[in-house]
Amino acid sequence: MSARVAVVGGGWAGMAAAVTLAKAGRKVTVHEAARHWGGRARALQLDTPEGPITLDNGQHILIGAYTDSLALMRSVGVDVERALLRLPMALRHADGTGLAFPDLAPPFDALAGILGARGWRWRERLVLLAWATRWRLRGFRCDAQASVADLCASLPPRLMAEFIEPLCVSALNTPPEQSSGAVFLRVLRDALFSGRGGSNFLLPTCDLGRLFPATAAAWLQARAHDLRLGSRVAQLQAQPDGWVVDGERFDAVLLATPSAEAARLAGQAADTLADMQCAAALRQWSAGAAGLAHTAIATVYARTAEPAQRLAPALPLLALRSGPGAPAQFVFDRGHLGGPAGLMAFVVSASAQSRADTETQVLAQAARALGWHGMQALATVIDKRATFACTPGLQRPGQALAPGLWACGDYVDGPYPATLEGAVKSGMAAARALGAATTA
Repeated sequence: MSARVAVVGGGWAGMAAAVTLAKAGRKVTVHEAARHWGGRARALQLDTPEGPITLDNGQHILIGAYTDSLALMRSVGVDVERALLRLPMALRHADGTGLAFPDLAPPFDALAGILGARGWRWRERLVLLAWATRWRLRGFRCDAQASVADLCASLPPRLMAEFIEPLCVSALNTPPEQSSGAVFLRVLRDALFSGRGGSNFLLPTCDLGRLFPATAAAWLQARAHDLRLGSRVAQLQAQPDGWVVDGERFDAVLLATPSAEAARLAGQAADTLADMQCAAALRQWSAGAAGLAHTAIATVYARTAEPAQRLAPALPLLALRSGPGAPAQFVFDRGHLGGPAGLMAFVVSASAQSRADTETQVLAQAARALGWHGMQALATVIDKRATFACTPGLQRPGQALAPGLWACGDYVDGPYPATLEGAVKSGMAAARALGAATTA
C-alpha cells in the first residue's frame, strides 16, 4: 500500500512537496489553514467602483535561473511562456540611467550590460567588472560572517546605490549592512552564470495563485489526492509506527507552514515522542524556528490619473532611487502584465513604516521621481513576516526533524534566501528525502 503523507501548508513549498510526493506514488493529504492556496504568494480580490480586480498579496518577480520553479509549473500544466513575461535584466531609472543586460549568453550579457550602463563613469564600470571577476574566481564564496556591505566596502557609491543595493534588498529583503554576503553571492552566481537567460526577469502576467499553487491543487485533485482548505492543524502526535494529525493517522508528515506555526507543531509533537533524545532535538529545532527574525515587504497598488502616466510595454518596471521619504525600490506597470490599464505596483522591501505612512510617501515619491501627480491609492498590502532576516552566519533550521517528520519552506537550511525558488527547492528536497525514507 502506498504511504500516506500529510503536508501541512498549501503555499509554494507545500504544493511543491505535494506534487513531488504524488509523482513518487505517495498518497497525499494537504491541510491549508486559509481559504486559498499560495501562502504568502497568492491572489486577492479588490472591489473598486469599476468592479472587482485581481491583485496579489505582494508584487513578485522571478528570474530565469529559477529552474526548479519553472519545471514544476510546466509539470502541472502552467503555460510558462504565457504566464511569465521574460525580459533581459534591467535596473533602469526614469531618467534612462542604469544598467540593462542584452540577450546574450553569460558572461557576455553581464559584460555588455556593465560596459553599456548609462550614467556610469568608465572607472565605475571597470571596477564592477573587476569585482565580478574576483567573485567568480573565488567560486562566489566568502566568509560566512561577511555582510554584503563587507563584500562591497570599496565599491564606488553609485555602484552600491544603483546595482548592489537594489539587488540585495529585492533578493534578501534586508539592507546590505545586515544581509548575508554568502547567500547574496549564491544568488549572483545562479543569476549570472547558470546559463543563457538565467539573469532574465520573469514577470507574472496572471495572478500568483494560477501561476502555480492553485494550478497545482487542481492537478492533485484530478489525481484523487485529498486537499483541504480552511483546515488548520491543531494537534500533531507521534506514534510508534507513524504520526497522527488531528486524530488521523499518516505514515509521515511534512510541515510546510511559516516558521512560527511549524515551531508550534514541532514543539507539540516533541511531547509525544518516546525517544527522549529525539524529543530534545525536536524541541531544539522548534526553538530555532520560533527564534527567526523576520522583515516586512509592502506593495502599494495605485492607479494613475492620466493615460500618459504609463511605463513602456517593452520595460514595464523601473528601479526607483529610495531613501528617506522615498521608500519604494521598484514600480511595476500591471497594465502590461494582465491587469487594468493604469494600475501600478510600488514595492517597498525591508519595509519599516506604517501602512498610512508608506502609502503617503510612495505617492509623493511617484510625483517627484516620475511626475505622476494625482495618483489614487487602491490598496497597500504589508506582510510583516514576509521573509526571514537573511543575516550573516545565520543558522537556519534543518529539514529532518524526527523519523517520518520533515519541514520545508523558504526559511529552512538551504542556499537561497526567502524567494519563491527557495520555497520550491525546499519542498521538492524534503519530499524526495521523505519519500526515500518511507520507501526504506
